[in-house]
Amino acid sequence: MAKTSERSQRGGHAGVSIEDVAAAAGVSTATVSRAVRGLPRVSAATRAKILRIAGELGYVASSSASGLATGRTRTVGVLAPYVDRWFFFKAIEGVDRELHANGYNLSLFNLGGQSGSRERLFSKTMVYKQIDALLVLCMSLTPEEVGDLQRIDIPLVVVGGPVESCPSIGINDFAASVEATEHLLKLGHRRIALLHGQDDSDLNFAVPRLRVEGFIKAMKDAGLTLPPEWDIFGNFTVSSGQAGFDELWSKPGPKPTALFCASDEMAIGAMLQARRRGVRVPEELSIIGIDNHEFSEAMGLTTIAQSPLEQGQLGTRMLLEELGGTAGSIRSVTAEHHLIVRETTAPPAA
Repeated sequence: MAKTSERSQRGGHAGVSIEDVAAAAGVSTATVSRAVRGLPRVSAATRAKILRIAGELGYVASSSASGLATGRTRTVGVLAPYVDRWFFFKAIEGVDRELHANGYNLSLFNLGGQSGSRERLFSKTMVYKQIDALLVLCMSLTPEEVGDLQRIDIPLVVVGGPVESCPSIGINDFAASVEATEHLLKLGHRRIALLHGQDDSDLNFAVPRLRVEGFIKAMKDAGLTLPPEWDIFGNFTVSSGQAGFDELWSKPGPKPTALFCASDEMAIGAMLQARRRGVRVPEELSIIGIDNHEFSEAMGLTTIAQSPLEQGQLGTRMLLEELGGTAGSIRSVTAEHHLIVRETTAPPAA
């Protein structure tokens, strides 16, 4: 008799689980998942055998029997730590455009920056939910999470930065940070402060660290060091940029002539707070960011530009090509970035 347990929630009806089908067919559960959902890398003979056994046992991979007929849910999952921040919603827009153009649906998994809901999401919602592929935005995956995803064996790509053991799409954050810092150095600045930080959701992502390392490298190459009192911590939001500027400008001693911010949102916050405190930008303080946020042009912010929308589109195209049977479509790609000089940077005052 077929076993009835929590695992049966992953598919089937009347207590028939994916493990029952795998045991009867003499294959792994990952192979069953790929076969019944029409994913690539399953031979025609094996697929036919699994579908026959699944039909005999009454196992269905999706919420309706038509799932076996179509073989696909035509749904791609997007895992995001936030949906209300610029990079994330622009990348999701790119994903949605590409999916819509190809007749696919988007299933959004929003962690909301909370590690507790992250654990619940992976253990209950995502791993057992029927999606054909997964795009992860700006976060690393724990070994346990990678294992969960490997067990259901779906195409996976990360957008927004490098993640160990996963194909990823993103700019070279180290090089972008070096370029931003060198722009300030070429203008003649030597007293440069740093506003950076780690995301507040404990997602252990590499991008914040790489942007700091790029800044430190450019300063070191110029024979400069960062004074500890000018090393300011934020969390990539406008409000943390405001608080960071207040912290920097309230400290005793000489003031910097330039401020490198690890994101445009923090740079915009610093600009707004400088204006409130009567500090002229760029006459008294040059400010540069990274991202080219949609408000950056209106604010006149000098920045290192990238396009999360295009990165989201590219990652989605890779997933769809892999689902279409083109093995090797998913690969790591370094996205483009470039300096845009606007009104917030200038040579330091004499």
